Amino acid sequence: MSLKKSEIAEYKKRLEELRDQLNGSLRSVKEDVKSTEEPKGYSQHQADEGTDDFVRTITLEVSNKGFSILRQIERALEKIEAGTYGVCDISGDEIPRKRLDAIPYATMTVAAQEKFEKGQL
Repeated sequence: MSLKKSEIAEYKKRLEELRDQLNGSLRSVKEDVKSTEEPKGYSQHQADEGTDDFVRTITLEVSNKGFSILRQIERALEKIEAGTYGVCDISGDEIPRKRLDAIPYATMTVAAQEKFEKGQL
C-alpha cells in the first residue's frame, strides 16, 4: 500500500501547516517566558510568586514538547524529500495510513514506537 504522489503532497502540506502553527506558538511562548517580570515587592504575596513560577514551569514543559514535535515534523519532511515517507525508520515496514492521518509526523510504526519509548531499541 504505497502512498501516491498526490497523497504525499497532501501530507507535506499538512506537515508544513503544522510546522508553521507550531513555530508561531513557540515564538509566542518564548516571548512570554522571556518577558520581564513585574518587580517583586512587598505588595505581591508569596503564594502569587509560587503560582507564577508554576505557570512558567508548565509553559516551559509545553514548549519543550512543542520543540520535540517540531523536530518530528522536520524529520517527516526530510523523509518526504528522500522518498521514504510512510516507511518506519526502525523496522522498514509501512506505517499504516490511519496512523499517518492521525499523526502525519509519525516516522515509526506503533510497535516500533512502543519499543523505542520503552528503551528496547
